Amino acid sequence: MLKVILSLVLAVTTLSAPAHEVVRKDWKVRGQAGRLGVREVRRDGPARGRPVLLLHGARVPGIPSFDLPVRGGSLAADLARRGHRVFVMDARGYGTSDRPASFDEPASANPPAVTGEEVVDDIASVVDWLRKTTGQQRVGIVGWATGGHWAAWYASEHPSRVESLVLYNSLYGELDDHPTLGRGSQWEDPDRPGHFDDARHGAYRLSTGPSLLTSWDASIPVEDETKWRDPQVAAAYAEHALASDPTSGDREPPSFRAPTGAMKDSFYLATGHKLWDASKITARTLVMRSEYDFWSREGDVSTLVADLDNARDVRAVRLDEATHFAHLDRAERGRDRLIGEITRWLT
Repeated sequence: MLKVILSLVLAVTTLSAPAHEVVRKDWKVRGQAGRLGVREVRRDGPARGRPVLLLHGARVPGIPSFDLPVRGGSLAADLARRGHRVFVMDARGYGTSDRPASFDEPASANPPAVTGEEVVDDIASVVDWLRKTTGQQRVGIVGWATGGHWAAWYASEHPSRVESLVLYNSLYGELDDHPTLGRGSQWEDPDRPGHFDDARHGAYRLSTGPSLLTSWDASIPVEDETKWRDPQVAAAYAEHALASDPTSGDREPPSFRAPTGAMKDSFYLATGHKLWDASKITARTLVMRSEYDFWSREGDVSTLVADLDNARDVRAVRLDEATHFAHLDRAERGRDRLIGEITRWLT
C-alpha cells in the first residue's frame, strides 16, 4: 500500500470562464514530493456529484491537453456542461506542479525523472484531497494515453477509491511488438537490448510547438488537416504546452521540458512488461481505442479486457476513423462519440 500524505490546499485562484455556465478554480495540493497543480472545471452553482479526474499523457500537461480556451478544445468543459465535476491534475514535473531538482541540471546529468510509481503517488495525493474536499469516497478517472496507464495502475492499488475508469488510447504491457516505442527504437539501449537507454535520454526531454503536431499530422488520413481539426485548437495546443514551462523561452527555438520517466515506462509496456495487475481493478472500466491511434495497439485492448476479470463492468469501444487526439479533433471526426461514450460511462 502506498504511503499517502494527506493533501492540503495551499492556494486557490478563481478564473473567469468563457461562458457563464462553466467556472474554473486552480488549486495547489500537497503531494509527497511538492505541490501538485489541479484545476477544477464545473457548472456554475452548487458543486455536487462524484469528482472526475482527468490524467494527461507522457509529454503535454493537463490544461493544454484538456482545457484549451478555444471552441472544441476543452474536454473538461464539455464534461462539466453535462453535469460532471471535473478536475484536471498535473503529475510532478508537468505544467503547474513542482518540478524535480534534476530539471535544474542538464538532462544528461540524471536518470529518467518521474516514473509511474511516483505518478501513482501523486494521483493518490490528489484523490485523497478530492475525497476530503468533495465528501465523495469514490472518484471517476479518465486517462489519455500514458494517463490511462497511470490511472489503471492507481486503480489496481486503490480499488476501493475508484468507481469508474476510462482508459483511452493506452498501452497495457502484454505484447512485445511496437513499431515505434519498443525493440529497435530510439528508446532501446543498443548495448543492452531490451533495456531503456537511460544515458541517452536523461531526466527530461525537450519539445517544441511544431513537434507536437508531427504525429498528429501523420495520423490524419486526409491531405488537408484543417478538415480534421480546427487550426485554432492545434495552435492553442502548441502555445499552451510551451507556456506550461516557465523556461521554454530560454531556449531557441522555444521548448518545454517533460519528464522522461513516462517514456521509460512506455518502452517496457511496449516490450511485453506488465507494470500493474489489471485483475486487481474493481472499478467499472471503459477501454477505448481510436482506429488511427499510433500509441496503443488493438492487442492492448483485448489483453486488458481479458485481464479485467474482477471489474464490476467492462466495455471496449473502437472509435472508428479517429486519431490519437480525438478529443481535440473536430466533432464529426470522433470527438462527439468520444465525449458521448465517456459521459454515459461516468453517469
